This record gives sequence, structure tokens and C-alpha cells, in this order.
Amino acid sequence: MQHHHDAQNPPIHARVITVSDRSARGERPDTSGPRAVERLEADGYLVDSALVPDGVDSVAGAIGSAIRSGARLVITSGGTGIGPRDLTPEGTRPLLSRELPGIAEELRREGARNTKTAVLTRGLAGIAGDPPGSLVVNLPGSVKAVDEGLDVLLPLVPHILSQLDGGDH
Repeated sequence: MQHHHDAQNPPIHARVITVSDRSARGERPDTSGPRAVERLEADGYLVDSALVPDGVDSVAGAIGSAIRSGARLVITSGGTGIGPRDLTPEGTRPLLSRELPGIAEELRREGARNTKTAVLTRGLAGIAGDPPGSLVVNLPGSVKAVDEGLDVLLPLVPHILSQLDGGDH
């Protein structure tokens, strides 16, 4: 579903944040972030990306920076599991004014259809930033999870942003 933008409807700014100690140290190439960028650009978003190490402060800082820069859609990839450094939800939650648990539940349900361990992912979805607000969604850190997650998410985003901007249901 391509967004049509013109002078009245400029492209929506999105930011993809990869959360990975190993990628941040240069030990492993980031594959999930570029896949998310590619998918969002194909859907008509104006996309930029960031790469940060795991951690509450690094995640919160990157999301806050994305929102201040005007991103209406912020996708994180990585740090949603149960390992000791998987702290993306903890970095995300304090920034959310309203959680959207149905989206997070659907992302897990869809992931679990193919990967049983997807039920262990702890990603959040919600609204952050000053009104009208931005949609923030945590996805797991694999290309497959990003693809599955965006399949669920992309059809919903225009409706969510329209609602935030005061549109009709």
C-alpha cells in the first residue's frame, strides 16, 4: 500500500533503530535494520536509521532523538528477548504515553506461527512524544522477524497516524 505524497501530503518520516551490542561494536553486520529501511522506503516513507548498543539508556536516547527529529514512525530491531542485555522494552516503556498492546500481541502471535520461541519476545508498541505523537514499535532483531512484523504493521500505520492527527475512525 504505497503512500501518495505531494505538497499537501509530504512523505512521513520514519526512523529504524537497530539495537545490538555486536553490531554497534562492528563485530556483526546489521541485516535487520537495512531490511526494515528497505521495506519502509518501498512503502513511501522517508527513512533514516541508527545503530545503538543494547541497554535502557541507549534505546531511550535513540527513540527520544528520533521523535525530536520529527519521525512519526519509530521501529526498533533487537533487544526484545530474555537475555541479560535484552533491554529494549525497558528503554521504550518510559517514553510511551499510551501502549498499544494489541499490536505487540499480534506481532507475537504472527511470529509464533512460524517460530515457537516468538512468544518469548517482549517488544512493546505505543504512542510517544508530544501530541499528535509518534508510533513506536519494538521488533526482534532478525530479518525474518522484521519482515513478519512489518507485514502486520504497515497496513495499520496510516490509520494510526490519521487517528493521532484527529482523523475519523
